[in-house]
Amino acid sequence: MKPKRSKLLLISAIIGTLYSIYVVTYFAGVGGEGDAATAIGGAIATALVMPHMILVVLATIFNWLGYFGNKRGFALTGAILYTVAGVVFPLYLMFVIPSLVLSFVGFAKLKQIIALNNA
Repeated sequence: MKPKRSKLLLISAIIGTLYSIYVVTYFAGVGGEGDAATAIGGAIATALVMPHMILVVLATIFNWLGYFGNKRGFALTGAILYTVAGVVFPLYLMFVIPSLVLSFVGFAKLKQIIALNNA
């Protein structure tokens, strides 16, 4: 029988993946255009957002691990990393709130799903 998985963790992981792709591609293309001052400004902006990007990508990886492995620890780690990513760069907090909330709720519901799979 196919094991049940958390739909909330799946949705959170998909949103996190899309946001990770967006933020990495956006800041990868910032520095190459315009004059020297624009390039320097883009490099500074990228350096400021880099911890946020790293944390979001890590959170997304842990979110997928929690979904595929039905592991509560991975789901909780992903949710905490989304929270830290929002605290590190509060300007982009609104972009991680959906994944953050879905991850915490998915973590809470995962206990029931694991119990159903073991029964």
